[in-house]
Amino acid sequence: MSGSRASLTVSVVICVYTEDRWEDILAAVDSVRAQSHPARETLLVVDHNEALRDRLIKEYAEYTERREVRVLANAGPRGLSAGRNTGIAASRGEVIAFLDDDAVAERDWLRHFAEGYADPAVVAVGGRTVPVWASGRRPAWFPEEFDWVVGCTYRGLPPGRVRVRNVLGGNASFRREAFDAAGGFATGIGRDGDKRPLGCEETELCIRLSRARPDAVLLIDDRAVIHHRVPAAREHFGYFRTRAYAEGLSKALVARSVGADKGLESERRYATRVLPAGVARGLRDAMLARPGGAGRAGAIVAGVLTAAGGYVVGSLRARRGGATFSVAPLAPAEGGAHG
Repeated sequence: MSGSRASLTVSVVICVYTEDRWEDILAAVDSVRAQSHPARETLLVVDHNEALRDRLIKEYAEYTERREVRVLANAGPRGLSAGRNTGIAASRGEVIAFLDDDAVAERDWLRHFAEGYADPAVVAVGGRTVPVWASGRRPAWFPEEFDWVVGCTYRGLPPGRVRVRNVLGGNASFRREAFDAAGGFATGIGRDGDKRPLGCEETELCIRLSRARPDAVLLIDDRAVIHHRVPAAREHFGYFRTRAYAEGLSKALVARSVGADKGLESERRYATRVLPAGVARGLRDAMLARPGGAGRAGAIVAGVLTAAGGYVVGSLRARRGGATFSVAPLAPAEGGAHG
């Protein structure tokens, strides 16, 4: 089992796919290099974009020689899940952490992750993801209960360091043994560049992990904070609806794989407690003439209905065999494997 908190080695995997995020990628890597608990290495996994890969190799040539930053090509099919699997296979740390390419981590991010692993039963630790809105402020109509739409921690998650069913993929870490026990991220379920914004690959992995290791403990520590940039295009209601629909499609795949009881247990609490409270809060704000109250209440209702529609369509597709995903072996990437 892993050593003490202070000596725990952590590899950080950042999956990248477009030069449009160049400055964001550099900022993400800088935030990892500034950690109070130093990362053993940062692995930049490039998703089938040779121009971006070549540019990153040149940018980090000095750090590559010292093996602090390594640039790898995604060894699997296009998409975030295969990129993460490439990073896992090539990494050398006892723990593998994942950071989005358009996010920056606070200085103690890895330290708080490492503290969680002081308990040998803990196999995964996630953190809190805070939105950084392109417009400078949250749109008045955008409910905090739906911050998962933009890849951030949403209202309704319990505060502090708490046990959870699944961590959220853009700000998460796993012991290496977790992947030995359960395999890697499933391909065919998560994001693929700028195509439909599917998700849930980390949910499926965490449920699979808990089945493989029933004694496993998964945590979220809200002190492990990253700041995630939300581009202007995602501040609009059109994206909100598209992402909610895609979440329904993804949840249908997960439920088909692991069963609706396990696949939807957290979502039932969210739908029956968190969202009704959010609608009531929005309506109360509207009655008090506070900005955006009616919009937030309406967005919650629209989001639920849209996600439900996606779930129905996804369930029908899954039954007909038209939507599948797979868990492939973790093959070593170009650039070396752990050792």
